[in-house]
Parts: sequence; C-alpha cells; structure tokens
Amino acid sequence: MKQTIVTLDLEGVLVPEIWIAVAEKTGIADLRRTTRDEPDYDKLMRYRIEILDRHGIRLSDIQNVIGTLSPLPGAKEFIEQLRALTQVIILSDTFEQFAQPLMRQLGWPTLFCHRLLVADDRITGYALRMADQKRQSVRALQLLQYRVLAAGDSYNDTSMLLQADKGFLFHAPDNVKREFPQFPALESYADLMSQMKTAL
Repeated sequence: MKQTIVTLDLEGVLVPEIWIAVAEKTGIADLRRTTRDEPDYDKLMRYRIEILDRHGIRLSDIQNVIGTLSPLPGAKEFIEQLRALTQVIILSDTFEQFAQPLMRQLGWPTLFCHRLLVADDRITGYALRMADQKRQSVRALQLLQYRVLAAGDSYNDTSMLLQADKGFLFHAPDNVKREFPQFPALESYADLMSQMKTAL
C-alpha cells in the first residue's frame, strides 16, 4: 500500500492573504487582486509589480506588513495534528522573502515556493521554482510512489487538486467552487481534518 502525503496551499488556507494585508495597510485597493480573482499568475504578478513601482512600495515595506500577520485561527493546531498523522508539504505561489515569519509561527513545515528578484529593496521581478510547480510537485511525489491528498482555495491550486489522488477546496470563493464542483468544498479545519483522516 502506498504511503500518503498531504500538500496544502498556504495563503487563504493557513495564513491570511499577504497581498490583501498589504493593500489594507497601504490603502492601495488594486493590490487586493489575488489568485482567487486572476487565473493567470504571470499577469497577476506583473500587475502587482507595476503597482508597487508606481507607489514606491519596497520589499521591506511588505515584509513589515507580513511581520504583523499571524496564521489563521486554528491553523497551527490543524498543521500539528496533521503532521502527527503523515508528512505535509506546503506548496505555495508566495516567495521565500515573504514566507519565513509565517513558517516560524506554523512550526516550520516544509515549504516549496518561488523567489523574488530584488535590487536595492525594490522588487524587479520574480523567479518561479518552475511553471505549474504545484501540479508538478504532486506529480513528482506520485512518481516517488506516494499517494497525495491536496487542499487549496484558489485558481492556482486547481491543477494541484486535479493531479492529486484526492483534492479538497478549503475556504474557496464561490467562483472557484462553481467552476470546480468535483472537489468537496470545506469551510472548517475540523471538517478538513475529518476528510483527511477518512482519506488517509
């Protein structure tokens, strides 16, 4: 019997949406747009970088906002309970320069994510781990003979959920739920844990 491993999205599932927090702190409403709204990640990131440039927002400004954030209520306990049952990998489209304070608060789960390109504290671009890294990571785990359970909330998670042996939507917006009705849509960590335990 194959060993089961769990892959989880980060923002919206375990921690608040970082860009929404930055939008609220800076008052720049355009930064509220996330992968829940825009399926094309490259288009979304180019849009964000242009806005940061226009408003003079630096990497350190964003990191200062991230330093004020905490995991979603119940997220740390959920991760601890899940890691006691099986291995967990966080697959995120966030960036190494953003994630560290939040990973510390979650007890340092394994994280695969991307990297920002920065010059003089200014975000100039980004380097993807690889295209469609969430799906490719799940596929690689399956090639290693793992059975994969996955949970996420946004458009950029759906290829991961489709590739996984079992996928769940968690805290997903109505538009994503409508477009991907094949995935159970869950709203509480208790329900997600129950489904994970059943699937394990």
